[in-house]
Amino acid sequence: MTTRYRRSPQLVFYWSGKRMVFENYFIRSKVFASPLLFELLNFFDTWRSARSFERRFPQFDPAVLRGGLSVLVRHALLQRSDQPHDPASPRAMAAWANWNPAAGLLHFSTKDLQYSSDLEFLLKRQQTRAKTLPMPAPVKRYPGAKRIALLAPRQSGEFPQVLLARRTWRNFSSRPVELSALSTLLGLSFGVRWWVDVPGLGRLALKTSPSGGSRHPIETYVLARRVANLPPGLYHYAADKHCLERLKRGANSSQLSRYLAGQKWYGKASALVLMTAVFGRPQWKYQSPRAYRAVLIDAGHLCQTFCLVATWLGLAPFCSMALADSRIESDLGIDGVSESVLYAAGVGTLPRNLKWAPWPTPFHATRHANPAFA
Repeated sequence: MTTRYRRSPQLVFYWSGKRMVFENYFIRSKVFASPLLFELLNFFDTWRSARSFERRFPQFDPAVLRGGLSVLVRHALLQRSDQPHDPASPRAMAAWANWNPAAGLLHFSTKDLQYSSDLEFLLKRQQTRAKTLPMPAPVKRYPGAKRIALLAPRQSGEFPQVLLARRTWRNFSSRPVELSALSTLLGLSFGVRWWVDVPGLGRLALKTSPSGGSRHPIETYVLARRVANLPPGLYHYAADKHCLERLKRGANSSQLSRYLAGQKWYGKASALVLMTAVFGRPQWKYQSPRAYRAVLIDAGHLCQTFCLVATWLGLAPFCSMALADSRIESDLGIDGVSESVLYAAGVGTLPRNLKWAPWPTPFHATRHANPAFA
């Protein structure tokens, strides 16, 4: 059977300075080439043979064209009919059709980034950058506008104190988190609290955090390292049944750090919560790629709820988007297309004799009260 070729459907091209870039954003493959490549790729808008390619471009040596086909296949700009087209299933990729290329380019091209955990190097790099490009102001002002002073916000009461106490912790004690605390944390943050029946559609879940169209695409997984009366392991949190489903046994500090791209200061946390998105839920209702924004915002809503509940429980929460995406997805058994990891939050017990979450060495931050709220 004659081998045929077709242009990969996940392609974009753009200019980077004076160079044209052709990128398969699904597998994060880039090629710098002349605009002639656009014409060659345009020819393969459907399955075509190498022979038809040679007839279409008779000005080139056939051997050169055939060698070019191999290069384009190697860089995933072309697909071969006798090879698997995508690492993911066709059905999973097809679900992204209405969102691509806008959402797909952002989502897939930003996975598995390389992170540095050398804090001293990062600080020096930022300090060097600040010499030529100062850090942007953290607030905005309109100098000519009339100002109307506001009353100081109420800070008494349990809820304001929880808000004021929330910090990102990077130090934890060796005491385990109680299972009752983890249960409360998961239930109030991610659990389905109510159901609403919609005629002709079915049941919609309601949680303590909002979700666009009540689609609630976020699923929750727990890497439990040190939780009292819970064997270490990787679990899925069933939001409707309020229970943990064990996927794998065992969890340790290095595994937690690896999931968080080498951030060793989080390795001593008691539990890590991994938030994934099941994209089919919002894709079913929303055809515009703008809905991808809602998925990210949903994860943010849930994470803030998680951090506040953990603070209320007297625990030490944190969150991070520095993730080893593919490693996590492999361990969870998800494909990274129909379901993909987006965000992580974790929790430990408060270290003794620390009232405010310090930054890890060599960062040194000093807390100052805002006089506007004094």
